[in-house]
Amino acid sequence: MRKEEYAIILEYLPNGYVLEKRLMPIAQAIGELNLTLLELVPRRGISLEIGERVYIGEGKRDKIYYILGRLSHEKITEAAKNQLQEFISGIVKERKQEFIDFFNKSEAINKRIHQIELIPGFGKKHMKEILEKRKEKLFESFEDMKKRIQNLPDPEKAIEKRIIKELVEFERYKLFVK
Repeated sequence: MRKEEYAIILEYLPNGYVLEKRLMPIAQAIGELNLTLLELVPRRGISLEIGERVYIGEGKRDKIYYILGRLSHEKITEAAKNQLQEFISGIVKERKQEFIDFFNKSEAINKRIHQIELIPGFGKKHMKEILEKRKEKLFESFEDMKKRIQNLPDPEKAIEKRIIKELVEFERYKLFVK
């Protein structure tokens, strides 16, 4: 797994968390590559904008002093959750092929459950149809999927929902978030 180089600011708390004793600025962010939720501490005198892309890789960072650690799903603010929705929507559009490949290559987790069944709105019926149709010919796009499978929930929106769920709730199986 490659290390995160850049993160997108989801929430900036100039005075830190209200209920915590230490009052230091905190930024809630998401890594661009692995979709890791992070808590970042900005450099002294630096103010961060929501939606801003910041460098968090090795070496000199201009705006981020250090990475405090992973952001637990219990600590994520409502404002950060709203930003997350927008960011994830953009990521799914940007990395469309990666998610189409998921439908083309996904496998059974065990004898009772398949990865596709973990996608919101996709049950056994849709899973079986997807497996059948991809044997004939791999899917080329989300539109191709919708054309070939009747009553299929929007795969793009369903992937977005799954990623959000993996980020803000406890999920036993992680499909997209590392």
